[in-house]
Amino acid sequence: MIKTILAAVDEKMPQKEIIEQAGQILKQGGLVAFPTETVYGLGANGLDAAACKKIYQAKGRPSDNPLILHIAKKQSLYDIVKEVSPNAEKLMEAFWPGPLTMVFQKKDCVPYEITGGLETVAVRFPSHAVACGVIEAAGVPIAAPSANVSGKPSPTRASHVIFDLNGKVDMILDGGSAEVGLESTIIDVSQSIPVLLRPGAVTKEMIEQVVGNIDVDPAIFSKPDETIAPKAPGMKYTHYAPKAEVILVQGEDLSAVQMKIKELVKEDLRLGKEVGILATDQTKNAYGEGIVLSLGSRENPLQIGANLFKHLRKFDFLGIEVVYAETVPETGEGMAIMNRLKKAAGYKIIEIVS
Repeated sequence: MIKTILAAVDEKMPQKEIIEQAGQILKQGGLVAFPTETVYGLGANGLDAAACKKIYQAKGRPSDNPLILHIAKKQSLYDIVKEVSPNAEKLMEAFWPGPLTMVFQKKDCVPYEITGGLETVAVRFPSHAVACGVIEAAGVPIAAPSANVSGKPSPTRASHVIFDLNGKVDMILDGGSAEVGLESTIIDVSQSIPVLLRPGAVTKEMIEQVVGNIDVDPAIFSKPDETIAPKAPGMKYTHYAPKAEVILVQGEDLSAVQMKIKELVKEDLRLGKEVGILATDQTKNAYGEGIVLSLGSRENPLQIGANLFKHLRKFDFLGIEVVYAETVPETGEGMAIMNRLKKAAGYKIIEIVS
């Protein structure tokens, strides 16, 4: 058991001494959890294979699940990747710093331990002042997956990190709530036509405005093939799941969806189960039974995305055994929301045909 240092840090103007302490821990091969604009990350020296192995151990993460390298200035990219295509340059100009990760052919200095054995590496330049400060203080790219036990909902607050990783990491920086609340978009720019590997706040539509049509990996929409090596984090294994069983109820007629959820909730309550419902502002008052949490307005998918992991974790805190979740259209950020919901549910979906 490690004695974890807990430190509150100003998210806009982080205290220099705290950031330098975090940087020193990383230089010495330790682990530091820190906030980013997407979710909290668990960082280690991304060029130190032994340090990166500690990430996998702390999270209980499968070793073939790649990590993302985080940098604090664009120039650092050229030290770790072989080639930066014109499309990558355009995307960097449009979305960096920010919640976009790009996959490149790696240079030899990047250990295979963080790439899942692949010749490619995923790289992101976050916009969060604390994240950038920690990276600069460490003086190296930082490998940082989400700072949670592998498979559980990603942490959007330091309290989530403390619950999962206290005693397993050297330091946890508390920089308040993550703004985006969903992990970064991942796009493979190592080939001629970019391929979307994981949807996020930088949407497919936004990317196509910059580089034209892109391809979409089919694993985004369907249960991934367990026999293939994942190209990016989150593509192969069960993710984002609370302790409760999550079941999605989907259909074009929202009133029919609500009716089905109420029917399912009533039956589960009769059986003595603790039941939760993931609803929206427009529908939350339709449910008279069960614990109802609203993700926000259907007209504001950014709000829904920001609340998703927080509410899944709250159901754990409340001791909920089964969660029924409404769905949203898979356009814009809705693609990212549904990608996370489907994985949280293990692809258990009830289709309502009207």
